[in-house]
Amino acid sequence: MRERIRERLVLLESDPFMPRLRTHRLKGKLSGAWSCSVEYDCRIVFKFVKTQGLDEDAVFLIDIGSHDDVY
Repeated sequence: MRERIRERLVLLESDPFMPRLRTHRLKGKLSGAWSCSVEYDCRIVFKFVKTQGLDEDAVFLIDIGSHDDVY
């Protein structure tokens, strides 16, 4: 699973909206955060944050785990 997560993090860094990631905005208590898929029951929860000196937003990781664990 670690290698799969690592692969997804590389994709997330290069193009957070790549269709394979199924990136979507979260609601409720995680409003303002985003999620993408690693596998069927594994998610990466993150936020886009502004960073001084960079033109693009950075990805700030919040949690990685099963659907039930991260939501």
